Amino acid sequence: MEYLSRVPRPPLDQLVDDFYYLEGPAPYPRLKLPPMPSAVLILNLGDRFVIDTSGTRPAEFADGCLLTTGTRHFEFGYPPVTRSVGVHFKPWGWAPFVGIPGAEVCDLQLTVQQVWGRYGDELRDRLDAAATPERMLGLLEAELRRRFVDVPGLELVRQVSGRIAAASGAVSIGPLCADAGVSSTHLADRFKRIVGITPKRLARTYRFARVVRSLDAAATVDWGALACRAGYFDQSHFVKDFRTFTGCTPTAYLALRRRFLVEHPGNALDVGPLPAG
Repeated sequence: MEYLSRVPRPPLDQLVDDFYYLEGPAPYPRLKLPPMPSAVLILNLGDRFVIDTSGTRPAEFADGCLLTTGTRHFEFGYPPVTRSVGVHFKPWGWAPFVGIPGAEVCDLQLTVQQVWGRYGDELRDRLDAAATPERMLGLLEAELRRRFVDVPGLELVRQVSGRIAAASGAVSIGPLCADAGVSSTHLADRFKRIVGITPKRLARTYRFARVVRSLDAAATVDWGALACRAGYFDQSHFVKDFRTFTGCTPTAYLALRRRFLVEHPGNALDVGPLPAG
């Protein structure tokens, strides 16, 4: 699978982790994706893909979709060969480009048509016609620069989120409110508008992400030490969060990560996704 990544120039680097191009056969027809501290815009240039959220009917996407920072895992069904261009936003980074309150789309998947209307189809056509993946990523970055619209409270949310990220979620929200000079109610309201979830929930997501990213699936895992380093103070809290984010126990999660590592070593998608079948 070909994966090309490009980090944007300032000031977009305050909103976007990277632009990416992905093409090739997927490692598995379906992958389980836990919520992570990020949002992603997928501009699909290949066959339809499917997203299955527990308790709902699977939804098919032809043009692509926007996924904001969520609260539960879901399954992503790939076509035999995938081809897409997209944006990995920081949790707050998508808001200046989509005029929809975050709380209204949390744990939902918006089509590109719902996000940008007919313009989304035009952009996909231009990306598809680009000569190289590098040209695609440059075109997409230029389009985001053109479409940026300031959102009230964005700088507040960015600064507080930056402190949460720097602490990998192991931080109390009260002192962050005091340092920012705002009430907890005001901060939670801005977060729900711009990120889609509260700052406390975002901190939980960062703590979980630290565990996932620091896990060496090829080695023996000391779950207690790993949980402690991530800021969990008791094992039961850690296991509860793990079930919430992945739908399985830490032991079952590790087995799936090891399966991915053995069957598809070095695959671009082997970060947090798990085999779902």
